[in-house]
This record gives sequence, structure tokens and C-alpha cells, in this order.
Amino acid sequence: MILRILAIAVLAAVPALAPAQRTQKPPLHGQDWMAVTGKPLGAAAGAKVFLKGGNAVDAACAMVAATATMWDVLHWGGETQALVYNPTTRKVIGINALGVAPTGATPEFFRAKGMDYPPPFGPLAAVTPGTPGGILTMLAEFGKLSLAQVLEPAIRLADGYPIEAQTADYIERQRERLMQWPDSRRIMLPREGAHAPRAGEIFRQPELAATLRKLVEAEAGALAAGKDRREAIYAAQDRFYRGDIAKALVASVREQGGLFTEADLAGWAVRLEEPVSTRYRGIDVYKLTAWTQGPVMLQALNLLEGFDLKAMGYNSTRYIHTVYQAMNLAYADRDFYYGDTTTPPEEPVAGLLSKAYARERAKAIDPKRNDARAAPGDPYPHQGMTNPYRDLLKGWNAPRKKGPGGGGTPLASNDDAFVQAFHSGTTSIVAADREGWIVSVTPSGGWVPAVIAGTTGIGLSQRMQSFVMDAAENPFNVVAPGKRPRVTLTPGLALKDGHPYLAFAVQGGDAQDQDLLQFFLNVVEFGMTPQQAAEAPGFNSYQMRASFEAHESRPGRILMNDSTPVQVRRELRAMGYDAFFRDRTSGPVNAILVDRAHGTLWGASSNHGEDYGIGW
Repeated sequence: MILRILAIAVLAAVPALAPAQRTQKPPLHGQDWMAVTGKPLGAAAGAKVFLKGGNAVDAACAMVAATATMWDVLHWGGETQALVYNPTTRKVIGINALGVAPTGATPEFFRAKGMDYPPPFGPLAAVTPGTPGGILTMLAEFGKLSLAQVLEPAIRLADGYPIEAQTADYIERQRERLMQWPDSRRIMLPREGAHAPRAGEIFRQPELAATLRKLVEAEAGALAAGKDRREAIYAAQDRFYRGDIAKALVASVREQGGLFTEADLAGWAVRLEEPVSTRYRGIDVYKLTAWTQGPVMLQALNLLEGFDLKAMGYNSTRYIHTVYQAMNLAYADRDFYYGDTTTPPEEPVAGLLSKAYARERAKAIDPKRNDARAAPGDPYPHQGMTNPYRDLLKGWNAPRKKGPGGGGTPLASNDDAFVQAFHSGTTSIVAADREGWIVSVTPSGGWVPAVIAGTTGIGLSQRMQSFVMDAAENPFNVVAPGKRPRVTLTPGLALKDGHPYLAFAVQGGDAQDQDLLQFFLNVVEFGMTPQQAAEAPGFNSYQMRASFEAHESRPGRILMNDSTPVQVRRELRAMGYDAFFRDRTSGPVNAILVDRAHGTLWGASSNHGEDYGIGW
């Protein structure tokens, strides 16, 4: 009897092995193509484009356009960032379609308004629109179909679609803010008394539909003038950023108190970039560089490479602690060293991603206690340089004095409001086809509540809040006109033996690379299928400095799953962790795994939200 009691106690202290778990959603299987994104209608838009003969890039562009139209935590004035594997060149290409701070957006400007950070809402929260350029550039460079074919689902949605409860309810909850901006009120609160549409009601955006049709008209006019497919798509891009759409957008933004100029839009361009990567257990993992938080995951993998995670056991106390500490160190580096890689000063990316730097940093991990004062390291010696910001690092853990104005609305003290702000924004999109194209996208910005720019129907970004205004916090991410803020948005791609292996992405602000790191380890270390890995209970650290609103940090704070055994909870508490619990903690991961052994595709869409996929 005593032995039986002891056995039960031991089993209760060990987390269940996730590979044995049944999933709430079935895995997706396909042979020809697969499309996965944040809403069922969004996935259907990708499927429609595949059925027209499009490739994975065409489908991804259609899904970005559809989800932006549906306000799936973004709109058309937001930003789009992607990784694309080109099977012809066998290269991974980075798409940087993040807008920039407008003319006049300086620390002095915001401080004069009593702010410690740019605001999280309103016309002053917006960077220039990037999503239209991102869609059009990806389509022109790597797609097969016309813009008219790819935008057809989004235009139909803009003409009117049955809105789902999640978005309708969120619009109603944000009603007070939306009432501040006339065009947002008119479009988002159409019911009598200025209320949100009800779930299932046809939600119409006629002005957005007209703007999208103008893009298609520009393409048609260019084709009629003898331009080729690529040139015709860029004619549409020119109309958005330099033509009548740009003029109307700028006029509306400035009328509502924003700073955009026509020159800000005309001078902006999408950048095609070489991504950064690291190798982990023989798998090459690719991320966009340090204008996103993407290298955080690569740094964490480098830090964890020297640990036997599999032997620790999935979600054991030791495993959770080790991964949390690796994230502490990687995110501390993010908070100080990441910023717009297209403007000076130059980020020390080579040093940050050095394996030797990771081995040095890993020595700082205390196996018995959370390090509540984890700070940025010094990557410069690992790229043969002296750190020019050593003096700033000395004050990293000093209390940050902030004025009463803050950056706008401060984060609320209760967990629900804090978690919502920490995980705010974004959707995710993955697509693949039998030709070998594979795409991972995390578009964002322009989420509810957004300012709508007049007759364009375009919901503006809120990404300015991710800047800082004090170089002591991050000398690479201080707001300046023409500069991109460091964003949380972080698509992922992985190659195995030089071939596409995994496309994975997730929404959720500062949690994104935490969720993607754990998803990847679930597949690689613990042998889970993509769907098991997407649904498996995870955990989130809140120790890094949040990228939104008040940029708050909560050392030792950890979100854990309700299924966490009592013994693990007790042990982590003794190690300095402050846990709270939810029933779903994987994050809304979307993924596609290429099964080369069988010539098929495995798709996954977490049970966390309304994400959905279709394959054939």
C-alpha cells in the first residue's frame, strides 16, 4: 500500500508526456498545398488562390489581405514581415515591410506632450503603412497570379462578410476609444446608438473595398499600357504610396492630429533582406534580423544547445527553469541591443548570435534560482570590437523613473489586462506547396481600436509604442523620423539537410518567440507531431521589458498551464517564481512540416484561438 502511494505521488510530480496526448484539433494533411492562418475565412482565401493555380506566395498574400480586411488583430495600415523559401534559388528571403516613424516623431516631441513613450493608441501611435507594400512586393517578386486574382477574396470580404463573435465582441469592448475617431466610429460601430455589429451580421467596409479596387485598376491600366505582370503590380504599389490613395491617407491622418507627410509614404520601400540563422541539432533555423525580436529564439537555442533538455523531461521543473533562464538572457539582450538594422548605430548581430557568446552567457544560469536581475551581456568582443555602450549597461537594473504621463494608458495591475497587453496584436500565416515554396508571415498593426484614415478605409498601425525615448534603455531603438521600431513580429522557417522542414509562426507580442521556441523544442527534442506540439502546454516569462505601452517588467512572473503538477508548482515557487495559471498556454501557433520521406505536408493550428487551416 505504501509503495502504491509513493508511486502515485511520483507520477503526480512528473508532467505527462505530450507525445502521447490526443489533440483537440485533428492534424492537417496535404500533398499539393496547405494554407493556415488566424481565421477560417482567411484560410479559405488561401485555398481559393491555390485552386486558381497560385503558389504558396500567392496564397500567403491572399491570406494577409483577407485577415487584414477582417481586422484579425491587424488592418491594412499595419506592417507585414515574412520569410520565403524559394525552391529555384534554394534560398530563404526576408521581407521587411515595416513602416517608419513619420516626420516630426522625436523624443522631444513626445516629451513635450508629457509622455515617456510614444502612445499606444491614436494617430500619433502610427508608423507609415507597410502591409500593402509587403503584399504587393511579395506577389510581384515571387508569386504567379495577378493582383486582381489574389485580392479578389479580400475585396469580397470588404464588400461585406459575416463577422465572427471574437472580433465583434472586441469592437464593442473598445467602443469608448473608437468613439474618439469619426471614421472609426462610422465604420466599426454601425448599429443604432453606435454599437458594434453582432456576430453573424454582415460587416461592410465600402471605402476599403474602393481602395482595394483602385489597386486592381492600377494593375489593369499598367497591363493595358503594355507593362508585364511584375511592373503592373508595382504600378498598384505606386498608386498606394505616391498617388491619390497616399494623398487621401495623409490628409486624413494630419486632420486627426497625426504627423504623416506625403514624402514619408513616397520615400518608404519594402526591403528584401538576408535573414539570420543558427544550427540546432542539425536543423538550420531562420529568423528576420534584429529589427524584429526574431534573433531572440536563435540566441535561446544557442544557449540551450549545451543542455540535455530531453533528459530533463518535458515541462519538468528543471526544464522549465532552464528554458526560462535562457529566455531571460536572450530577451535582456533584445531589450538593449535590437533595433532598426537599416539605420545607425549598427546592432552587434554577429556577436549576439555567436556560439561562443552563448556558451559564455550560459555559465550565468543558476540551476537553483531565477535570476531576477538578468541583464544584457557584452557581445562585442565576439565580433572583434569594444562595446561603445558599456557605461549605459552599468545602470541597467537601476529603477527607471517615469513621469505621470507615461506612454499613454498604463498597464493594469490585474493579470487579465496585463496578459492582454503583453500578447497584443498580430496574426500568423503559413503556406506551402508541392513545388517547394514555403512561407511564414506575421502581419500586424492596425488592430482594434485603430484610427481609420478617412475615405481610404485604412486602419492605421499602433507600432510607434515599441520605440523607446531614452538611450539608456536601448540606444538602438530610440524614436526618430524615418526609423523602424524594433518589433515583436517573428516568422520562423527551418531547413533540414538543405530542404524545407518547418514553417512556424504565432501571434502574441513578447510571447511570440517564447511560444515558437517551445513549439520547436517539442518537435525536435520530444518528437511531437506538429499538432501535438502546437497544443502542448507551454509557459511564458514576463521578466523581459514589455514592448508595449509602459514597457513594464515583472521578474520571476510566469504563466503556466492549469495541468502543471502540484510538485512542480511548489518547486518553482521555492526557486523564486511567481506563477499564475490558464487552461491554454501554447499560444496560437500555426505551422507546416514538410515530410520528405512521404512527400506530404503536415499542418498544425493550435487550439488556442480561431486559427484554422486547409490542405489538399
